[in-house]
Amino acid sequence: MRTADKQIADILVRYGEPFGGNVWRVQGTAVIYHKTLERIAAQAGIVFEPPTVIRAERDEAVILVTGRLPGAKPGTERVEWSMGEALVNVNYRVSGKQAAYVYAMAEKRGKDRVILKLIELHGLVYSEEEADEFRAHQPAVRAVDEDFEEPAAFDEVTEAEGDLKRRIDEAETINAVTDLMLDGATQAILATMPSGTRDEVRDYAKARLVALGWPKRGRRSAA
Repeated sequence: MRTADKQIADILVRYGEPFGGNVWRVQGTAVIYHKTLERIAAQAGIVFEPPTVIRAERDEAVILVTGRLPGAKPGTERVEWSMGEALVNVNYRVSGKQAAYVYAMAEKRGKDRVILKLIELHGLVYSEEEADEFRAHQPAVRAVDEDFEEPAAFDEVTEAEGDLKRRIDEAETINAVTDLMLDGATQAILATMPSGTRDEVRDYAKARLVALGWPKRGRRSAA
Protein backbone atom coordinates (compact mmCIF):
# COMPACT_ATOMS: atom_id res chain seq x y z
CA MET A 1 0.00 0.00 0.00
CA ARG A 2 1.28 3.44 -0.90
CA THR A 3 2.16 6.00 1.78
CA ALA A 4 -0.89 8.15 0.99
CA ASP A 5 -3.16 5.09 1.04
CA LYS A 6 -1.81 4.07 4.44
CA GLN A 7 -2.37 7.58 5.79
CA ILE A 8 -5.99 7.49 4.61
CA ALA A 9 -6.52 3.99 6.00
CA ASP A 10 -4.97 4.89 9.39
CA ILE A 11 -7.32 7.85 9.80
CA LEU A 12 -10.41 5.93 8.67
CA VAL A 13 -9.76 3.10 11.13
CA ARG A 14 -9.86 5.58 14.03
CA TYR A 15 -13.56 5.97 13.27
CA GLY A 16 -14.26 2.30 12.63
CA GLU A 17 -14.27 2.58 8.84
CA PRO A 18 -12.23 0.27 6.57
CA PHE A 19 -10.31 1.58 3.58
CA GLY A 20 -11.62 -1.07 1.23
CA GLY A 21 -15.25 -0.59 0.25
CA ASN A 22 -15.27 3.08 1.27
CA VAL A 23 -12.63 4.54 -1.04
CA TRP A 24 -12.24 4.18 -4.80
CA ARG A 25 -10.83 6.29 -7.60
CA VAL A 26 -12.24 8.65 -10.20
CA GLN A 27 -9.65 9.44 -12.86
CA GLY A 28 -6.94 8.45 -10.40
CA THR A 29 -8.16 10.59 -7.50
CA ALA A 30 -9.13 9.04 -4.15
CA VAL A 31 -12.87 9.40 -3.55
CA ILE A 32 -14.88 8.50 -0.45
CA TYR A 33 -18.61 7.94 -0.03
CA HIS A 34 -20.75 10.76 1.37
CA LYS A 35 -22.47 8.24 3.65
CA THR A 36 -19.08 7.21 5.06
CA LEU A 37 -18.28 10.82 5.91
CA GLU A 38 -21.68 11.18 7.59
CA ARG A 39 -20.94 8.14 9.77
CA ILE A 40 -17.49 9.52 10.64
CA ALA A 41 -18.98 12.90 11.58
CA ALA A 42 -21.43 11.19 13.93
CA GLN A 43 -18.69 9.01 15.42
CA ALA A 44 -16.38 12.01 15.94
CA GLY A 45 -19.15 14.17 17.41
CA ILE A 46 -18.83 16.88 14.77
CA VAL A 47 -21.50 19.56 15.17
CA PHE A 48 -22.52 21.84 12.31
CA GLU A 49 -23.75 25.39 12.70
CA PRO A 50 -26.79 26.46 10.67
CA PRO A 51 -25.55 27.02 7.11
CA THR A 52 -25.28 30.53 5.71
CA VAL A 53 -26.75 30.95 2.23
CA ILE A 54 -24.41 33.06 0.13
CA ARG A 55 -26.21 32.68 -3.18
CA ALA A 56 -29.65 31.27 -3.90
CA GLU A 57 -30.82 30.92 -7.49
CA ARG A 58 -33.00 28.39 -9.30
CA ASP A 59 -29.96 26.66 -10.84
CA GLU A 60 -27.27 27.68 -8.36
CA ALA A 61 -26.63 27.58 -4.63
CA VAL A 62 -23.59 28.63 -2.62
CA ILE A 63 -23.61 27.81 1.09
CA LEU A 64 -21.11 28.52 3.88
CA VAL A 65 -20.79 25.53 6.22
CA THR A 66 -19.05 25.61 9.62
CA GLY A 67 -18.32 22.54 11.73
CA ARG A 68 -16.91 22.00 15.22
CA LEU A 69 -14.94 18.99 16.45
CA PRO A 70 -14.85 18.61 20.27
CA GLY A 71 -11.37 18.39 21.79
CA ALA A 72 -10.14 15.99 24.44
CA LYS A 73 -9.71 18.91 26.85
CA PRO A 74 -11.63 22.18 27.34
CA GLY A 75 -10.44 24.84 24.93
CA THR A 76 -9.10 22.38 22.35
CA GLU A 77 -12.18 22.38 20.11
CA ARG A 78 -11.37 22.68 16.42
CA VAL A 79 -13.44 24.77 14.02
CA GLU A 80 -13.35 24.58 10.23
CA TRP A 81 -15.46 26.17 7.50
CA SER A 82 -15.86 25.67 3.79
CA MET A 83 -18.06 26.71 0.90
CA GLY A 84 -20.39 24.29 -0.81
CA GLU A 85 -21.50 25.21 -4.29
CA ALA A 86 -23.61 23.70 -7.04
CA LEU A 87 -24.28 25.25 -10.44
CA VAL A 88 -26.33 23.22 -12.91
CA ASN A 89 -24.38 22.17 -16.01
CA VAL A 90 -21.16 23.71 -14.67
CA ASN A 91 -20.10 21.67 -11.63
CA TYR A 92 -23.40 19.84 -11.10
CA ARG A 93 -24.64 17.79 -14.01
CA VAL A 94 -28.31 16.97 -14.38
CA SER A 95 -29.37 14.61 -17.14
CA GLY A 96 -32.73 14.12 -18.86
CA LYS A 97 -35.73 14.90 -16.66
CA GLN A 98 -33.76 14.47 -13.44
CA ALA A 99 -34.63 17.20 -10.93
CA ALA A 100 -31.83 19.55 -9.85
CA TYR A 101 -31.31 19.66 -6.08
CA VAL A 102 -28.78 22.50 -5.98
CA TYR A 103 -29.23 23.37 -2.29
CA ALA A 104 -28.92 19.76 -1.14
CA MET A 105 -25.84 19.25 -3.30
CA ALA A 106 -24.21 22.47 -2.09
CA GLU A 107 -24.83 21.50 1.53
CA LYS A 108 -23.43 18.00 0.98
CA ARG A 109 -20.28 19.36 -0.62
CA GLY A 110 -19.77 21.96 2.09
CA LYS A 111 -20.28 19.51 4.94
CA ASP A 112 -18.09 16.85 3.35
CA ARG A 113 -15.24 19.34 2.88
CA VAL A 114 -15.52 20.45 6.51
CA ILE A 115 -15.52 16.84 7.76
CA LEU A 116 -12.42 16.05 5.69
CA LYS A 117 -10.67 19.11 7.13
CA LEU A 118 -11.58 18.24 10.72
CA ILE A 119 -10.39 14.62 10.45
CA GLU A 120 -7.23 15.72 8.58
CA LEU A 121 -8.00 14.00 5.27
CA HIS A 122 -8.43 17.21 3.27
CA GLY A 123 -6.27 17.03 0.15
CA LEU A 124 -5.79 13.27 0.41
CA VAL A 125 -9.30 12.12 -0.45
CA TYR A 126 -12.40 13.82 -1.83
CA SER A 127 -16.12 13.31 -1.36
CA GLU A 128 -18.01 11.45 -4.09
CA GLU A 129 -20.26 14.51 -4.36
CA GLU A 130 -17.41 16.35 -6.10
CA ALA A 131 -16.90 13.79 -8.88
CA ASP A 132 -18.49 16.02 -11.55
CA GLU A 133 -15.91 18.66 -10.65
CA PHE A 134 -13.15 16.06 -10.94
CA ARG A 135 -14.16 15.25 -14.50
CA ALA A 136 -14.00 18.92 -15.42
CA HIS A 137 -10.60 19.68 -13.85
CA GLN A 138 -8.88 16.27 -13.91
CA PRO A 139 -6.73 16.48 -10.75
CA ALA A 140 -3.58 14.42 -10.96
CA VAL A 141 -3.63 12.94 -7.44
CA ARG A 142 -3.46 9.12 -7.31
CA ALA A 143 -4.17 7.90 -3.82
CA VAL A 144 -5.83 4.49 -4.01
CA ASP A 145 -4.16 1.10 -4.05
CA GLU A 146 -4.32 -0.33 -7.56
CA ASP A 147 -5.42 -3.71 -6.15
CA PHE A 148 -8.81 -2.37 -5.09
CA GLU A 149 -11.67 -3.14 -7.45
CA GLU A 150 -13.28 -0.01 -8.84
CA PRO A 151 -17.09 0.17 -8.65
CA ALA A 152 -19.33 0.66 -11.67
CA ALA A 153 -18.60 3.71 -13.83
CA PHE A 154 -19.48 6.83 -11.83
CA ASP A 155 -21.46 8.40 -14.67
CA GLU A 156 -23.72 5.34 -14.84
CA VAL A 157 -24.21 5.24 -11.07
CA THR A 158 -25.08 8.95 -10.95
CA GLU A 159 -27.66 8.62 -13.72
CA ALA A 160 -29.25 5.52 -12.17
CA GLU A 161 -29.36 7.16 -8.73
CA GLY A 162 -30.92 10.33 -10.13
CA ASP A 163 -33.50 8.39 -12.12
CA LEU A 164 -34.57 6.31 -9.10
CA LYS A 165 -34.83 9.41 -6.90
CA ARG A 166 -36.95 11.12 -9.55
CA ARG A 167 -39.28 8.11 -9.70
CA ILE A 168 -39.47 8.05 -5.91
CA ASP A 169 -40.45 11.73 -5.92
CA GLU A 170 -43.16 11.02 -8.50
CA ALA A 171 -44.69 8.24 -6.39
CA GLU A 172 -47.77 9.74 -4.74
CA THR A 173 -48.67 6.98 -2.26
CA ILE A 174 -46.91 4.75 0.25
CA ASN A 175 -47.82 1.69 -1.78
CA ALA A 176 -46.42 3.26 -4.96
CA VAL A 177 -43.05 3.89 -3.28
CA THR A 178 -43.02 0.38 -1.80
CA ASP A 179 -43.92 -1.25 -5.11
CA LEU A 180 -41.20 0.72 -6.88
CA MET A 181 -38.49 -0.25 -4.38
CA LEU A 182 -39.54 -3.93 -4.33
CA ASP A 183 -39.82 -4.18 -8.11
CA GLY A 184 -37.40 -6.66 -9.65
CA ALA A 185 -35.99 -4.09 -12.08
CA THR A 186 -35.33 -1.64 -9.24
CA GLN A 187 -33.63 -4.34 -7.18
CA ALA A 188 -31.43 -5.20 -10.16
CA ILE A 189 -30.38 -1.55 -10.53
CA LEU A 190 -29.65 -1.25 -6.80
CA ALA A 191 -27.52 -4.39 -6.95
CA THR A 192 -25.16 -2.73 -9.45
CA MET A 193 -24.58 0.33 -7.24
CA PRO A 194 -21.78 0.76 -4.71
CA SER A 195 -23.06 0.10 -1.19
CA GLY A 196 -22.92 3.77 -0.16
CA THR A 197 -25.00 4.90 -3.13
CA ARG A 198 -27.46 2.03 -2.67
CA ASP A 199 -27.94 2.97 1.01
CA GLU A 200 -28.53 6.61 0.07
CA VAL A 201 -31.26 5.68 -2.43
CA ARG A 202 -32.94 3.48 0.17
CA ASP A 203 -32.75 6.27 2.75
CA TYR A 204 -34.27 8.61 0.16
CA ALA A 205 -37.16 6.19 -0.35
CA LYS A 206 -37.69 5.91 3.41
CA ALA A 207 -37.77 9.71 3.70
CA ARG A 208 -40.43 9.79 0.98
CA LEU A 209 -42.43 7.13 2.83
CA VAL A 210 -42.29 9.18 6.03
CA ALA A 211 -43.40 12.28 4.12
CA LEU A 212 -46.40 10.31 2.83
CA GLY A 213 -47.38 9.21 6.35
CA TRP A 214 -45.55 5.89 6.76
CA PRO A 215 -45.74 3.65 8.74
CA LYS A 216 -49.36 4.36 9.68
CA ARG A 217 -50.83 3.80 6.22
CA GLY A 218 -48.18 1.53 4.69
CA ARG A 219 -48.51 -2.15 4.03
CA ARG A 220 -44.88 -3.15 3.46
CA SER A 221 -41.42 -1.79 4.06
CA ALA A 222 -39.31 -0.65 1.12
CA ALA A 223 -36.07 -1.11 3.06
